[in-house]
Amino acid sequence: MSVRHRALAAALSAASGRRAAPDPERTVGGSFDACHRWPTEAAPLFVKLGPVAAAARFAAEADGLAALAASGTVRVPAVVGHGTAEDSAWLALEWLDLVRPDAHAERALGHALASLHDVHGPAFGFAADNFIGRTAQPNGWLANGAAFLAERRIGHQLALAHRHGHRLARRGERLLAAVPAILGSHRPRPALLHGDLWAGNRAMLADGTPVLFDPAAYFGDPEAELAMTRLFGGFAPEFYAAYAERHPPAPGAAAREGLHRLYHVLNHLNLFGSGYLAEAESLIDALLAAAGG
Repeated sequence: MSVRHRALAAALSAASGRRAAPDPERTVGGSFDACHRWPTEAAPLFVKLGPVAAAARFAAEADGLAALAASGTVRVPAVVGHGTAEDSAWLALEWLDLVRPDAHAERALGHALASLHDVHGPAFGFAADNFIGRTAQPNGWLANGAAFLAERRIGHQLALAHRHGHRLARRGERLLAAVPAILGSHRPRPALLHGDLWAGNRAMLADGTPVLFDPAAYFGDPEAELAMTRLFGGFAPEFYAAYAERHPPAPGAAAREGLHRLYHVLNHLNLFGSGYLAEAESLIDALLAAAGG
C-alpha cells in the first residue's frame, strides 16, 4: 500500500464510519478524474480522485448532489464525504450498480425531472459557484433570467473564449445585447436544475429506478436543462413525452433552445479547443439572424 493510498483509506474510513480497504478494487473510468470502486468492510464506495486543486470541484459536486437529494424528486448517489489526503482530493459516494436505462426508466426520469423542476428558488443562481465540467460556473443570484443567462452563462463563456484566443468578441457582444429580444416574453420561474444533464450523466438501477449524477446544480430556466438533454445524442422519446405530460413546451421554446445549447458548446470550446469553434459561430449567427441582428 502506497503512502497516498494509506492516507486515502484512512480518510474514507473516517468519512464512512467503516474500515476501508488499503487500496481500490478497480478503476471505473471518469472523464476528468480517476474513479474507483473502493471496498470497505460493509459496502463499497465510488471514489473520485484528483489533484488537491480539484477539492473545490468535488465540494461543489457534493453540494449539488445534496440539493438534488433534498428535493425528494430524483435518485442520486448519497454523498459519503470529500476532502484532501496527501497530494489528492477525493470525493466518496454511495456505490450504485448502474446499467443503461431502458424505455421504462427514461419515462420515469421524465416524470422525476418534471417534479425536480417544480422545486423553485428565490432567484436565478445558487448558494455558491460551482463547475460545469472543469470550468468555473458563476451562480451569483440575479432576479432577472435574461440577465442571468447573458452575464452568468453565455457572457462568462465568451469571456473565457476570448482569453483562449477564439475570435468571437464582436459576434458575442451583439448576441449578449440581443438576449432579451430572443427571450421575448418568456419569464420562467427559477427551477432547480441538474445543470449538466447529458446522456452520460444518467443511468438506472436494476429495479428500473433512474439515477442522476455529476451535477452542476443551480436554479435556472428548465428549458436550459432540456436543451442540454438534446446534445450528444439526446434521450429516448419516452423521456420527453413523460416530461411534457407535466410541463408542455412553452410557446417559442424551439427558438430559444439555441441560446442554451450555445452555453454548452462554448464550454466545450473552452475545455477542448477549436474543434467547437465553427459550431459556436454558426449558433451565434443563427440566433442573431432570428433576432434580426
